[in-house]
Amino acid sequence: MKTKRNRSLWLRFDRLLSKSLIRQFAILGVVLIIALGLSYLMLSWSGAEWERFCNAEHLNKYLLPLYLLTDSNALNNLYMGSDNTHVHGWMLIASSLIFLFGAFVFNGIIIGIITNSIERRVSDYKEGHIHYLKSGHYIIMGYDERVPSFITHIFDKDKEAYVLILTAKETVSVKELLLKSFTEKQMERIIINYGHRISTEAFKDIHLEAAEEVFVVGNHQHSTHDALNVECVDSICRYLKGQEQRPARITCVFKDLDTYAAFKTSEIFSEVKDLGVEFVPYNFYSGWAKQVFVKRQYRDFDNPGTVYKYPLVYGKGIKPDDEKYVHLVFVGTTNFAVAFAMEAANVLHFPNADKAKTRITFIDVNADKEKDEFITRNRHFFEVQAYRYIDLSSEPKEVPGYIGSEYLKFTGDDANFLDVEFEFIKGDVFSQRVQDMIGSWAEEHKEDKQCLSIFLALADQRQNFVLGMNMPDEVYSFEVPVFIHQNRSDNFVTNLRNADTKKKDKKLTYSVVNEKGGVESKDCDARYAHIYPFGMNETAFSADNYSLKRAKLINYLYETANYETYKFQGILVLDAIPEDQIWEEANTYWQKLSVALKWSNLYNSYTMRTKQRTLRAMRGLDIDDESHDYDTLSDYEAEQLAIVEHNRWNVEKLLMGYRKPKKAEDKYEYPEFVSKLKENKDLFIHHDIRPFGQLKTIMKLDYEFSRYIPWIMKMTGAPV
Repeated sequence: MKTKRNRSLWLRFDRLLSKSLIRQFAILGVVLIIALGLSYLMLSWSGAEWERFCNAEHLNKYLLPLYLLTDSNALNNLYMGSDNTHVHGWMLIASSLIFLFGAFVFNGIIIGIITNSIERRVSDYKEGHIHYLKSGHYIIMGYDERVPSFITHIFDKDKEAYVLILTAKETVSVKELLLKSFTEKQMERIIINYGHRISTEAFKDIHLEAAEEVFVVGNHQHSTHDALNVECVDSICRYLKGQEQRPARITCVFKDLDTYAAFKTSEIFSEVKDLGVEFVPYNFYSGWAKQVFVKRQYRDFDNPGTVYKYPLVYGKGIKPDDEKYVHLVFVGTTNFAVAFAMEAANVLHFPNADKAKTRITFIDVNADKEKDEFITRNRHFFEVQAYRYIDLSSEPKEVPGYIGSEYLKFTGDDANFLDVEFEFIKGDVFSQRVQDMIGSWAEEHKEDKQCLSIFLALADQRQNFVLGMNMPDEVYSFEVPVFIHQNRSDNFVTNLRNADTKKKDKKLTYSVVNEKGGVESKDCDARYAHIYPFGMNETAFSADNYSLKRAKLINYLYETANYETYKFQGILVLDAIPEDQIWEEANTYWQKLSVALKWSNLYNSYTMRTKQRTLRAMRGLDIDDESHDYDTLSDYEAEQLAIVEHNRWNVEKLLMGYRKPKKAEDKYEYPEFVSKLKENKDLFIHHDIRPFGQLKTIMKLDYEFSRYIPWIMKMTGAPV
């Protein structure tokens, strides 16, 4: 027991000594007091001579011990007094011992403490143990290679912002990694602190409550990434409950697609909303899908300020009488492929659904198994819509393809009314049979029978490179967009595309002899002019504030609608309301909204750019002609966009986990039980999941909403 006690005392002493500079000098002060006491006693024991010496030299006897301890010349002055007398005997011995002790303590320990304190201060700074920021900063919790994209987003909003990274990693190595992405001047505004993101004690040090925004990033390589991030958000909620100040927004990163999907409909973070803090879930794969399909741009990370545009996957637009369809082909069934397919199904809707559906194709050697998993994840979608399946893995005389309807629970007009369909092709993408099929699709792309885009999303990046550089000739010749997954830098693909994209006066000439024996020529780019990178870690996070604003306005319109007449407030009425008042009310309504309805409004908002380009195509305008974007819609235009909106809504609800009601659950089948059957909506059974023509008076809202698209776009003022 004694040994343990002694060790405990030494441990406490070492901890006390290592805490701070003030505590070290406090210990030195205690030593000084003890030394003064011992010095006084030793001089007293030496005899009365020391008192006579003090009187002769006009020294206070209580200051002589301090004088001996602290003055390096004290012993010499003591030995040779002012009257050339000197001390001797016991006083000389006592004085010498006191002087030696003082020289050791004050010439050694003080210098050592100061030197060690400076070194420890430097060490604490490098290791992230010193806290500087108290308010107005942005906090990033955790660190991985995607953090630079969050920092870039923050600096885009505010170049003078301070960013605090809280990480349990070695801070020196984190700084070295960041130096690859940011200048020395930018690094001056990035503070790295050591700490665990689930520790409320760490929150006090970084003044989390006074931050502008918090980004819970974590480390995506950790197997329990999502669980730790959820725990982190819970810890933040507990901490903020006792604080008067709170950050405006918490963005939480989810690695797993299924976890991310679950948070689109669950109120697990209702506490965050109750605190008046906006909660934003983010997924790396879905975030990139929005960059490709919605924002349509990516940043050149090595050249700040340089932004490249992605092509439209629907070409020059789709009109109601078009028989061509949008066709997205995903090579592989990785997280990227699945996330992109889901986002595409949510945002790519067009007014020719009765003639051609948007088709999303997966090509995989294990497509038969991957198909079952994908359908299980989205079972309610496939209860309504059949799928396509083709097996190209063997060499039969005929391709064994079929329409898969085994998951259907509805028949007749209640089935296959969605405007999106999925296709699964089993086969090796490098095989001749699959390559030939891709080539035939490219031919149809050239003939304007389909708008083809190919996404190379295999897990092996080398295979993506090889495939991207060696597609069938028709793919390059007929300008089919090819998207290639890149882990880090976009340089290779971007530079190759830029080199092969020719200016008008330097276009290449492609000539062919036609059936009549004449020569047809056209100007074209070089081979790799239509390849695009996606999935780079450093440019992963890209907030779309315009879509968020539009979502808030969409919700505002529905919140202020008259549900007896199915009318929104008139445009003239809205124009008479001050914009600040509209935005204030829109933000208030948004804060009170459930998670599921927020996502519904967001997905509607993501399609606004596509709807406006559809209007341009219907009006015979160039796809990028913005001159009539704010014009009032005709009745025909409003009707077409109303159908598009309901088709979009059907797919959104089914992919979010809602299901179409069976006959016994349907209020339209049993209108006498409407009030009771309407309650099924709380169980994710939605009675309006049906063809547009089967809707009752609620369809008037779809017409009404279409007429307000120009107003929404004008209010947000963003280019499309």
